[in-house]
Amino acid sequence: MAAFDRDTEVAATSGYHITLDERAQSALRELVAPEIMERLLASASALRLRDRDAFWDRRGRLLGHGPDLSNDAGVDIDRITLRTLLAEAVGDDLHLGRTVSGIGHGEDGTPQVRFTDAAPVTADLVVGADGTHSLVARHLAGGPTNRPAGIIGFSGRTSLGDLSLGEQQRLGPRSGLAIGPRGAALYVGYRDPVGNAVLDAPELRMSVTTGPTYVWGGMFPESAATDALRGLRDGELQAALLDRFRARGWAEHALEVIARADPHSVAAFRFNAASTRASDLAPWPAGRITALGDAVHATPPTAGMGASAAIRDAASLLMRLSEAADGASTLTVAVSRFEAGMRQRGSEILTLAMKKVRWILATETRLGAAATAATTPILATAALLRRPHRRGPSR
Repeated sequence: MAAFDRDTEVAATSGYHITLDERAQSALRELVAPEIMERLLASASALRLRDRDAFWDRRGRLLGHGPDLSNDAGVDIDRITLRTLLAEAVGDDLHLGRTVSGIGHGEDGTPQVRFTDAAPVTADLVVGADGTHSLVARHLAGGPTNRPAGIIGFSGRTSLGDLSLGEQQRLGPRSGLAIGPRGAALYVGYRDPVGNAVLDAPELRMSVTTGPTYVWGGMFPESAATDALRGLRDGELQAALLDRFRARGWAEHALEVIARADPHSVAAFRFNAASTRASDLAPWPAGRITALGDAVHATPPTAGMGASAAIRDAASLLMRLSEAADGASTLTVAVSRFEAGMRQRGSEILTLAMKKVRWILATETRLGAAATAATTPILATAALLRRPHRRGPSR
């Protein structure tokens, strides 16, 4: 087995954290050695140690809570940490700095991978795990396998200690989502792989996050004005993003998590999504070239399940290939069974992710904006009346 990655360094990646649910962790245990899994858990933040997620309006008023997390087995881990551990698991079979230029077959029909600056490689099976803009999936499908979802995202990192006491108390050790009129939304995710470690083993910890941190994501409907922000960087992008939220009536304190972020952590990206219909995913006949993860079911981050689904894809493929190795099926049948399960998994997570995307886009309409502006104060008042007491300063 050999794995090829165009990045020249394992740590050269965008994104900040990945949520792995119980199913993804179970799948990962089938893919890596126990000691790798142990180090992963020692470097991860436990969802069960967080408070219930919160829903806010644009003024920072509480509207409601998510489900109880005390029995949730999910974990959050830094993307760089996860990539480093997986690269270690692959070992010498990982080849960095190899950009794929084409996919095809040799004269004998064997799958072949061509590179921009290296000799072609042939294999019994080629698996494209090359993301949203997958060359492998495009080759198989004869065109793109996803399209823009209609939202531009902006992300960054903010240390809890850099926030005012009032915002530290309001945000708390939990994640939350705020949605306002005119298609503006802000997700704030809490991570603490030290204080909320899944496995208390400091000697094994290798998380790049070393203290309580909020990883946030701002979202706006895609437009010429919003798309123009993607050309900005660092502090310039941070300032433009704040201005965009302020123009939509967001309270200044509710934007503090953006204003006090590390400017170098602020980035912009487009949400892409594949079809929510299982029958539309992996629309090619099964063979000795296939793909998995976002290459097939590109998923907006609004469900927090894209990476988990990709890991489950990989474990499922391994299981089906083991069946073929044992003579229970041919390689093509094994791939066919794998792709059938992947289509169903992809459809499920895409359906969840697109519900929030459509919700955000609905607030941009005249009716949606008016409804959002009118109902959030009512929901905030109802939430306040349900609380036995108030904590922290009033806003």
